[in-house]
Formats: sequence, C-alpha cells, structure tokens
Amino acid sequence: MAKSAEVKLAIFGRAGVGKSALVVRFLTKRFIWEYDPTLESTYRHQATIDDEVVSMEILDTAGQEDAIQKEGHMRWGEGFVLVYDITDRGSFEEVLPLKNILDEVKKPKNVTLILVGNKADLDHSRQVSTEEGEKLATELACAFYECSACTGEGNITEIFYELCREVRRRRMVQGKTRRRSSTTHVKQAINKMLTKISS
Repeated sequence: MAKSAEVKLAIFGRAGVGKSALVVRFLTKRFIWEYDPTLESTYRHQATIDDEVVSMEILDTAGQEDAIQKEGHMRWGEGFVLVYDITDRGSFEEVLPLKNILDEVKKPKNVTLILVGNKADLDHSRQVSTEEGEKLATELACAFYECSACTGEGNITEIFYELCREVRRRRMVQGKTRRRSSTTHVKQAINKMLTKISS
C-alpha cells in the first residue's frame, strides 16, 4: 500500500467557540456536551481524499494559551482552522488579530487556512451575519463555512478535507519552485565551470 500523505492541522479560536466539539463531530459524527475547555488535545485520523490516503494530525488548542505556546502551535501546523461563534461577536473580532500573528510566525510563507463560523443552529442568537463571515474570508483570502458541531449541519467533513487539499496543493507548488531553483543553481555552476575552462 502506498505511503499516506501526512498533514498537520491546528484549530484556533477563543475558548468556548466549539473547537473541540467541531473536531469530535468530524472524527466521530457525534456531539459532546461536556468537556474540559482548558485541555489541549491532538487527534490522529486517516481518510481517503480524492483517491489518496491522507493521515491527519489535528491539534485542538484550548484557546487560552500564552503567546509562546500559541506561537509553538502555529509553527507546528501546516493548515489552520480559525473558528468563531456566530453568537459571540468578540470571538469573530479575534480572528483578524489571530491571522496577523499567524502571518508573522509563518512568513515568508502564505498561511493556509479556513474560516469557520460555528453554532449555526443558534440563528436566533446570531451576532455575526453570514455576509460578515464571507467578507472576512475574502479579506483573508480563504474558504468560509458556517456549521453547527451540535446538529452536524454545514459540511464539517468538507472543512477538514478542503484544508488537507489546500495544504497538499501548496506543498506541490513549493516543491516545484524548490526544484526549479536547484536546477537553476546547477546550470549556473556548470556555466561558471565552462567559463573558467574556456578562459
């Protein structure tokens, strides 16, 4: 059997936005009512995406990390899910500062991420409109999903699959530029040698 591709995904967002519930819903198709919001967990999951086996390592951050822990998680991850709660405007307003830290930690690379508005089942308590979510995703140049970890509405599996696809696409592009630059180096070295020989 072919070796599976490995992808490291990290979930960020304010404590209480439903990060753990989202991950558990993706992995088990169930909803957990109670869990310790201060716990950070790493899950492993294998899936076949577009006919290829992908091994995901998913880091569910607690949302209460200090700056050093947060930076460590950001360095570790390759793809990021930024989650806010549609009934909590404050959690939405924390997304952009989070993305700015990510950019800082990951530069010069572009950050691969997906924006998720969770708790879509609580539409009656909504504080952030779908349009605002879409607008922010356009600013962040990323895909946007609204979903509910509680009811399972919105395609939660697709969020994780799409992020894996995006990470793999970026890798391929970076691999190509890396290969191109190394052939250029070789050509330059040969040309220098030839110039020396002929002079």
